[in-house]
Amino acid sequence: MMITILLGTLVVIRLMSVSQMASVLSGEDEDVAQKRDNSMNSIGMMLFMVIGLALMVYMTIKYQPFMLPVAASVHGAETDFLLNINFAVIGVVFFITQVMLFWFVYKYQHNKNRRALFYPDNHKLELIWTVVPTIVLSALIVTGLREWNKMTQGHPDDGMVVQVYGYQFNWITRYSGPDNKLGRSYYKLISDTNPLGIDYSDPASKDDIMTKGNEMHLPKGVPIQFIFNSRDVIHSAYFPHFRTQMNCVPGMDTRFYMEATITTNEMKGITKNEKFDYVLLCNKICGVAHYNMKMTVVVDEPAEFSNWLKGEKKIIDAAPTAELEQNNTTASTVNTEVAL
Repeated sequence: MMITILLGTLVVIRLMSVSQMASVLSGEDEDVAQKRDNSMNSIGMMLFMVIGLALMVYMTIKYQPFMLPVAASVHGAETDFLLNINFAVIGVVFFITQVMLFWFVYKYQHNKNRRALFYPDNHKLELIWTVVPTIVLSALIVTGLREWNKMTQGHPDDGMVVQVYGYQFNWITRYSGPDNKLGRSYYKLISDTNPLGIDYSDPASKDDIMTKGNEMHLPKGVPIQFIFNSRDVIHSAYFPHFRTQMNCVPGMDTRFYMEATITTNEMKGITKNEKFDYVLLCNKICGVAHYNMKMTVVVDEPAEFSNWLKGEKKIIDAAPTAELEQNNTTASTVNTEVAL
């Protein structure tokens, strides 16, 4: 495709050169030839504008069904609303500037009987095109920052805490228990049977639940405080249907607050796709198997989620006895190093 376009462009350039040489050899007046060429170029530019804008609108409408479905979270709906406002503003400016650009090429093509007006400055015009964009951009930035602060700094008093832990190349999910606190973890405690490096001597870890399998469940209508961590490199936890993304950075916690509003079964009806699933993806190129770093996310009704969670073992119950004893004996050392 690119080779075809390139060859076509070269052919057009050569034809133009041949046309100019033919005009010289025929003795045609240079001004007449230039006027004809300018007219043809300006008309061509207008046709290019009309076809280009029409094609852009057509493609936007045609591929709309391939876009993400309706946002399945509270902040996702608000984010989509702000994004649509941004697209509306950008779209209006884009169409105005493109139409003016191509129209000026057509209207002000060279004419030897017309002279350009020397117009060094216009303070009123400069004030308008400086102040108006400043006001519009400031409004968009302020509303965007307010929404970002709500997503990253709010704390759901009636919600639950969920840890999303990324490593090459998979995810682990840990849920807080009735105390709504996650137990302490430490990287030196990581092992094959303790992939999160949980300190079993911490009382807060006794009711934590780490799910088995490559699946995460979330309750509908319950605020979730996500805590993101990474074992090795920077990953990016991306929930496309919830409009949620946050980097998982080794050695630090990153947070995001979310409330799901549409269950998986409800979204299957909305999308008319019985095979639909929410997903958690890594949106950061983190290694050779980055493409395979994926987890299924299931949104349940609160009662269904509670029944599912009851079937999952608490971390303290699933921990091997020998490892539990070893962690208890090293707890004081770990606590000292963490404090330092």
